[in-house]
Amino acid sequence: MTPRVTVIGGGTGSFNVLLGLREHDLQLRSIVSMMDSGGDSGRLRDEFGMLPPGDVRRCLIALSEESQLMRELFSHRFSEPPLAGRSFGNLFLLALTEFLGSERASLDAISKILKIRGQVIPVTWDSSHICAELADGTVVTGEANIDVPKHDASLPITNVYLDPPAQANEEALAALADSDFVVLAPGDLYTSTIPNLIVEGVPEALAKTSATLIYVLNLMTKYGETQGYAASHHIDRIHRYGGRVPDAVLVHEGKIPKDLLKRYESERTHQVHVDREALTQLGVKLVESADVMSANSYVRHDPARVGQALMSLFATLT
Repeated sequence: MTPRVTVIGGGTGSFNVLLGLREHDLQLRSIVSMMDSGGDSGRLRDEFGMLPPGDVRRCLIALSEESQLMRELFSHRFSEPPLAGRSFGNLFLLALTEFLGSERASLDAISKILKIRGQVIPVTWDSSHICAELADGTVVTGEANIDVPKHDASLPITNVYLDPPAQANEEALAALADSDFVVLAPGDLYTSTIPNLIVEGVPEALAKTSATLIYVLNLMTKYGETQGYAASHHIDRIHRYGGRVPDAVLVHEGKIPKDLLKRYESERTHQVHVDREALTQLGVKLVESADVMSANSYVRHDPARVGQALMSLFATLT
């Protein structure tokens, strides 16, 4: 039977994982965070009251079997006023929502327009913001404010929650229940991954599902979120908020070129340390892939390499 795989996340991480997996024979679903509050998505959220479309749009593009031109069109961002910084795909989703009367209907319609292979599922239909409590008691509200800190980013995050609380989309819960594998995509831990896990109903669904839970570990730390975090810290936070320790963690085994690491030093960002003994004590299967990093000027996961590494892992766990 074709494996049923559900990817959870948001942003570039989910995009890369989906892009890599779509080339294989899988039943793919993507559960997407709806807590974005920055950039064009944030503007549309503020101006029109719609849920942020950016992460949904990226996942739709990743799974689209339409022409390259169409995929590039939905990724296009205007550079000249009065639309400077605005995304064509986001505006198209806004127009569909107004025309069809609901965000659910617009998502169904654009899924058909882009001929997506699989299903893109918002984790919730409720409007909510991620809030981070810092070590000194300060509360930072909104994904954009956590992602680009205006506060003292050296202060560690001690707790995160949604305000107001959000209820899980029933389609997301059904996808988790029906999966053979659930993959937590790489991405900013507190603003891309965990927002999905603290939606009411998701931890319970993760606890109940018989699916194998796999975490694709980030390559780099993120200043203001995960500075000083090793792999086991990521697993601990996923357990804390998602209610379940991942069964396996996929890590990049190779070294990151020194010139790239030096470039990231100015952002106070470093390669995530893989503390093998601590992972073993947590009961997590460590899966080391020789190279899942993209060979370009940024430290990113390579879609094809991650996809192949995950397919090999699926085969060993089936």
